[in-house]
Amino acid sequence: MNQPSTPLLTTEETPRPGDSYVQSFARGLAVLRSFGAEAPQQTLSDVAERAQLTRAGARRILLTLLQLGYVEADGRLFRLTPKVLDLGYAYLSSLPVWTQAQPLLEELMQALRQSCSATVLDGDDIVYVVRLSAHRTMSINLGIGSRLPAYCTSMGRVLLSGLAPDALRARLSKMALLKITPATKVDIEALMEEIAQVRRQGWCLVQEELEQGLIALAAPVFDRAGHVVAAINVSGQTAGPSVAQLMEHSLPKLLETASRVSALVRVQQ
Repeated sequence: MNQPSTPLLTTEETPRPGDSYVQSFARGLAVLRSFGAEAPQQTLSDVAERAQLTRAGARRILLTLLQLGYVEADGRLFRLTPKVLDLGYAYLSSLPVWTQAQPLLEELMQALRQSCSATVLDGDDIVYVVRLSAHRTMSINLGIGSRLPAYCTSMGRVLLSGLAPDALRARLSKMALLKITPATKVDIEALMEEIAQVRRQGWCLVQEELEQGLIALAAPVFDRAGHVVAAINVSGQTAGPSVAQLMEHSLPKLLETASRVSALVRVQQ
């Protein structure tokens, strides 16, 4: 899913340069983040516009990244290189729990014949740390590092359920709540009620709010202190198992796997 092009760092969010903030480093990250599915390769002008930089500033950063091997140039076009993956895998390798948890998720996928994923919350989005596809369930390709809006996804609502009500309301009020499908909930009060229910029952079912024809069931992963630190889910097409079948057959296995992953997380702490 392509997200709308917005400034990567707004004026309000930008800290002032000082001993605790290196502006040039922040600008370099903004340049890296300016690339994506909707902009896999860009001209210098494109990068400057998307990263909210001057052409001169964008040029200096691109040339630095070029020398370091994080971007490559083809005439006037720049694109990322596979070396950028080192940055993301540094995060995953620092959390070996996901390497250990993957076999549990593979067992779940094989048992249910449904795609299975694990995500963490990052700002307004969920970020995939494990993605196992039993079959094509969505019109977009998802993999490790992919991001989706938290408010309209099963795993996102599970992760948001870990926030205190005041913090949740503040988070939702700052999100761009877009009506992605006719079923997408965008009213803050409705979302507050929905997420409160997720918190009480310990799982979340979302039907066709992210994409028409898609149904997903998610459960939380807890740390030793009982905080929600991740979510796992199974997903499929509405033309597949009915909601009743999902609740009867998929939910118990999903909750069992979430409990086993939570145990792994506690051991790592």
